[in-house]
Amino acid sequence: MAFIVTRIGVGDYEAWKPMFDKDAPGARQAAIGHRVLRGADDRNEVYVVVEYASADDARVGRDRVIASGVLDRFEDKDLPRVVEEAEAVVYRPTPGDAPRTT
Repeated sequence: MAFIVTRIGVGDYEAWKPMFDKDAPGARQAAIGHRVLRGADDRNEVYVVVEYASADDARVGRDRVIASGVLDRFEDKDLPRVVEEAEAVVYRPTPGDAPRTT
């Protein structure tokens, strides 16, 4: 699995989200899923994680986002980075388990 990860200070999440949903650059054409995460303290700080089957697919998605210029309007951003999964662990309690604490 490979991903593109982008952090954006969107200014106004409610105005930004419909634009994201349109996917004007076509960055998610080959994607197999995505997540939009919002900062717990700053709800206009957004992390977009788009999942692809391969790093090559992720690079194409990243290049489409950059070439489209859709991120140019945001001063506070980290450009999309292509990353590959090193490990994935899902913690799910089984029936009867005590609640997990950290």
